[in-house]
Amino acid sequence: MPFDPSRRTLLRAGAVAAGAAALPLPLRRLLAESAPGTLVPDMQGAPRPRPTKAQLQWQRDEIALFVHFGINTFTDREWGDGTESPSLFNPTALDARQWARTAKAAGARAMVLTAKHHDGFCLWPTATTRHSVASSPWRSGRGDVVREFVDACRAEGLRPGLYCSPWDRNHPTYGDSPRYNDVYIAQLTELLTRYGKLAEVWFDGANGEGPNGKRQTYDWPRTWETVRRLQPDAVIFSDAGPDVRWIGNERGVAGETHWSTIRPESVPYIGASGDDVIRALQEGHPDGTVWRPGETDVSIRPGWFHHPAEDARVKTVEQLAELYFTSVGRNSKLLLNVPPTRTGQFHATDVERLLGMRAALVERFARPVKGRTRWRKTGALSAELQLTFDAAATVSTIDLREAIDAGQLVRSWELLATTDASSTPTVLLRGTTVGYRQLRRMPATAVRSLTVRYETLDAPRAIALHAYG
Repeated sequence: MPFDPSRRTLLRAGAVAAGAAALPLPLRRLLAESAPGTLVPDMQGAPRPRPTKAQLQWQRDEIALFVHFGINTFTDREWGDGTESPSLFNPTALDARQWARTAKAAGARAMVLTAKHHDGFCLWPTATTRHSVASSPWRSGRGDVVREFVDACRAEGLRPGLYCSPWDRNHPTYGDSPRYNDVYIAQLTELLTRYGKLAEVWFDGANGEGPNGKRQTYDWPRTWETVRRLQPDAVIFSDAGPDVRWIGNERGVAGETHWSTIRPESVPYIGASGDDVIRALQEGHPDGTVWRPGETDVSIRPGWFHHPAEDARVKTVEQLAELYFTSVGRNSKLLLNVPPTRTGQFHATDVERLLGMRAALVERFARPVKGRTRWRKTGALSAELQLTFDAAATVSTIDLREAIDAGQLVRSWELLATTDASSTPTVLLRGTTVGYRQLRRMPATAVRSLTVRYETLDAPRAIALHAYG
């Protein structure tokens, strides 16, 4: 998982010490050359980025579940040290279909599995190490969690993704950079060629010591090239991109101002840190040169792996529903971690809360308020959209949307309302960006009309306004 800034310092300092400081220039060049999205000219002829088909699909998924499962599940740890015996891995009733059914019922459209975490234990039978399920008693050493995961996703109509940690605290070549990079590319190649089409390939910049006390210099350009070649339709996530960026925290909260565009130099390499980097991850940039939307990750529990002591500390339904508004409702995507127990199933409390979250969101959007719409330009860089009702309508939720397939333009907006046919409009809400979706809640208010006035970066396009009671 990405680490919030308070936990990143040591690992990121290690990344720089291990050679990451030499990577910003080639990585900047690589990210610029491989930046996704088509550039479309603005009014002055300057190019503006817009998303690829894969990025659009990724964002429209809205919710994905992250599944942290591995040797840590059986040692009750968050970060294993690589010395764990594979004999500890033995889920008694692993049921990936239960994960997928739960995800689907919760409204998720995708799932991402930790195929390997920092401890180096591989959830698939790999030729690169004996530290894998093939050395465990589970399924008599013939099991493959990754296979069961992707099959379950496809059976339930979910799009699968995989995370393979670059940090490996077990493999003896870690820290011998050329040799380990070959090992890591071999592991990725197995994952990207054995399991069919993947929707997302997930990375972080964790860069601690290996079993020999050394740190590794990762070959990110080679890693990106491998994914592009073997899974050309998958989006690549890391804090620096190249397709999707981290949101800058693990609290499930995207920036209230959130541009899907970013300047690559503001997050020049994986593991870059500092207040300016976090601000860039949170907010993006209105004049960004690449389309790199933010993914908002958070766990349903205090930890990322299952710990029995946290069974009474699962987020409430209300907290989970709030995460939807602070992620999807801020032009991001929610990646919600749900860790299986030692049995290999989601805990009953987690399932209950996920289904409760879905029910709460369905209820929130169950009463759409219909009216007549009228859009007009009000200036070279401004427009307004009015929604008028035949009778007073009660509104408590506002849903604004841009057609992001053509890019992102809205830089500020305000919502005005009238209470009767002759009243003066009053401002109810104000905001900055819209993007894919901007969700706002407010006290239930009886109105006769709603008007969104907005300023744009370019000749304004019509936006969509949905209201719910």
